[in-house]
Amino acid sequence: MINDPIADMLTTIRNAVAVKKETAVIPYSQIKMGIAKILEKEKFIKAAERKGKKIGKTIDIVLAYDEKGNSAISRITRVSKPSKRNYLPFKKIRSLRQGAGIQIISTPKGILTDKEARKEKVGGEVICEVW
Repeated sequence: MINDPIADMLTTIRNAVAVKKETAVIPYSQIKMGIAKILEKEKFIKAAERKGKKIGKTIDIVLAYDEKGNSAISRITRVSKPSKRNYLPFKKIRSLRQGAGIQIISTPKGILTDKEARKEKVGGEVICEVW
């Protein structure tokens, strides 16, 4: 039984990076696809594609590595958990690691990065941090 599907997604990505896999396959949901699209836009992964139909839908994530074989993702952690939600108003959203990392935030305007949330002047639940 899956208790926290987002944490399972992040763990799958973390484990795939640890063993230097090319792709990671995770079950599909709209929020996971939104997170994957942000990771793609911020160049932490190469691509995220939806595969399959109906109940068998998955997200294929192509991981990004540099020419030395180092991953673009150094660390990916879950911030807000089902047992302890972490909400921030937009005035308290700060850049992560002097702009080298991002926070992914679920807002009323959709899933945004910390930079986009500050620009839109909207707060929300901090889903995860990536650098």
